[in-house]
Amino acid sequence: MSVNFMIKKKMPVDPLFYVYAVHAFLSVVNLIIGLEQDNIIDGFVTFYLRVADPHINTAHGHMIAYWDGCVHYLMYLLMIAAITWGDSYRAIGLYWVGSFLMRGIVYILGNAVGKYGTHTGPLFLLHIPYICLSVWACFRIFSQPCTWDVQFTAQNQGNHEAERKSLLHRPLDLLFTIYLIPAFAFCVFRGLIVLDCSCKWYQDYAQHYEPYLKDPSAYPKIQMLVNMLYSGPYYIIALYGLMVPGCEWMPDLTLVHSGALAQAQFSHIGASLHTRTPFSYRVPADSQSVFLLVNVLYTVVPQALCYRCHTQPAFFLRPVPDKKTE
Repeated sequence: MSVNFMIKKKMPVDPLFYVYAVHAFLSVVNLIIGLEQDNIIDGFVTFYLRVADPHINTAHGHMIAYWDGCVHYLMYLLMIAAITWGDSYRAIGLYWVGSFLMRGIVYILGNAVGKYGTHTGPLFLLHIPYICLSVWACFRIFSQPCTWDVQFTAQNQGNHEAERKSLLHRPLDLLFTIYLIPAFAFCVFRGLIVLDCSCKWYQDYAQHYEPYLKDPSAYPKIQMLVNMLYSGPYYIIALYGLMVPGCEWMPDLTLVHSGALAQAQFSHIGASLHTRTPFSYRVPADSQSVFLLVNVLYTVVPQALCYRCHTQPAFFLRPVPDKKTE
């Protein structure tokens, strides 16, 4: 990228280039924080960890530090490279939007209502400029024109109608549709658990498979409530989008949701098994295989649905009317 600047002798005009450059630096800082908290490295941010808010020392704080330092950092580099070479980065940007919004909502609300809510110090206010700048970047990404539908229509117009079959003639979409129903039930199920539903099934599941849902840090509680209120409606909308042709918003919606769910599940699975979580709230050893199977499946299938919507988007395109010739 530096060579490209020297050749062109001009800096990128897209302001998000500079936003993502700063965010990439902060991602490296978060990765260092996570590594030092787990005693993998030492002496880099020791002073900051002593004076920082206690939220960062929780298992959830560890997981979002790793996510930001690895996944977000990679996305920032890809978007910076795309801006440098004049390519579109809207798809990666929408995935980042979902991931960032999920991370920010859960972390801020968890800090406010959890057991560390009274320990919030002045350093927490440093998050406000970062969040405001990131929200502005989200709106900038949403305002960018979509290019995949135009390119696909121009190249594959002849096969457009062939892809617009009923659900029974699209076996992959049928499998996704079948998956969305239990996925909706699962996110509502966990949401009711954190709301202290008195049903014995809910209590047994929380005790034997996901005791982390009852952790007093409140991050899992906020996470499951956000999942229920955000992913729940998404699954219903996605069912409609897979059954009714011409839903052009479907690929973008799957990008935002898959990014949000990937971040949420990474933090939840990692924190449920992390040694920073009190032993009584960690997943029992004899239940870890079931816990991992259910949660990994719940994470991976939405990513596959997102990939399907972007690699084969013909079903979601509205038919282009033929131009009449006089």
